Amino acid sequence: MKKGWFCLGLLLLLSARVQAEVREEVIQYSHDGTALKGYLYYDDRFEERRPGILVAHEWWGLNDYARKRARMLAELGYVAFAMDMYGQGKVTEHADTAQGWMKQIAGNTDAWLARARAGLMQLQKHPRVDGSRLAAIGYCFGGSTVMQMAYAGLPLKAVVSFHGSLPPATAAQAGQIRAAILAEHGARDAFVPDERVQAFRKALDTAGVDYVLTILANARHAFTNPDAARYGIDNVQYNARADQRSWAQMKDFLEEML
Repeated sequence: MKKGWFCLGLLLLLSARVQAEVREEVIQYSHDGTALKGYLYYDDRFEERRPGILVAHEWWGLNDYARKRARMLAELGYVAFAMDMYGQGKVTEHADTAQGWMKQIAGNTDAWLARARAGLMQLQKHPRVDGSRLAAIGYCFGGSTVMQMAYAGLPLKAVVSFHGSLPPATAAQAGQIRAAILAEHGARDAFVPDERVQAFRKALDTAGVDYVLTILANARHAFTNPDAARYGIDNVQYNARADQRSWAQMKDFLEEML
């Protein structure tokens, strides 16, 4: 009899664990009259509120790659929200189109920041999120986006930029930073001159910001994206080793900060 109850209990436990999985929620929201659609991911085995991670997409738009990274964060136990910076379903594989969309957003820093803040608010208010433990990660244009969020002093404990443009902070911006910063940069990224890297470091050093800048050998722009080669741009290239190392460093960084 006891053996039977034990087996039944074990089966129930295993059944509950098998059923637990990463869930996806489509979140419709808006900013300044633009309809936006983001994707939120969480592992339903966790009943308590979890730290929230905002994911900012590359200049191509909110595509499958950004959503994949958000899902990977959920698998680590976070609630992750892949926000939409362009709206209206804008996704492309053409660099000229992507550059135009990016410039339209990034050309006005206040509007750029407001659009990012709208995404953060969706994450922060979700019932599965511990709003006191928030972070943001971003790729390419998204990396620059999360840096702008840090420079504005938004309530983030950590930001992580993967192959972002490393915009140097002004003295005023650096003084507002509340988040710890991790920047993962490819040593051979021709889009980011060394002078900008040094200016980025100097601004943060002068302000005494808690940051880590990792220079990944032999890595070009978009080194984390396995589909980088399909865009046909010489400086856009996947690097498996840099991808794995930068993700591992991010995991340790977020665990420490959150």
